[in-house]
Amino acid sequence: MRVTLQRVSGAEVRVGGEVVGSIGPGYLLLVGFRTGDGLPQIEWMSNKILGLRVFLDDDGKMNRSVEEVGGDILVVSQFTLCAETKKGRRPSFVKTAKPELGEKFYNSFIQGFKERGVSVATGIFGAMMHVQLVNDGPVTFVLDSKISLMSG
Repeated sequence: MRVTLQRVSGAEVRVGGEVVGSIGPGYLLLVGFRTGDGLPQIEWMSNKILGLRVFLDDDGKMNRSVEEVGGDILVVSQFTLCAETKKGRRPSFVKTAKPELGEKFYNSFIQGFKERGVSVATGIFGAMMHVQLVNDGPVTFVLDSKISLMSG
């Protein structure tokens, strides 16, 4: 599982010209799933994201979590995050989760945030989407559960 997390002052996702999800300050999460991913990766990633302290405190240091600041989360599926690009010039998607499994994982990932009381907006799984955001900072992190679970 791989997530690109961007701290934003606002973001929205459109499908067919219509806004299907929008947030104010918080995180834009672009998320992709690989074969071999499952609930352990989803739970690890959710906890990591909610625990990250990347919002500014009163002293201007990154010391607050999205929950502490009452931030929103916009989750957008992006299978291309899990592409293999080391060989050749065309990305390989053989290690990305099949769409049916990816959608199941995507919905579980979203549900986990909702169950913790976080305000969540989403794109539409598998749709062609246009994402607009204002990156705050800019602050961007790439989180990879495969590497993190192996290293503790």
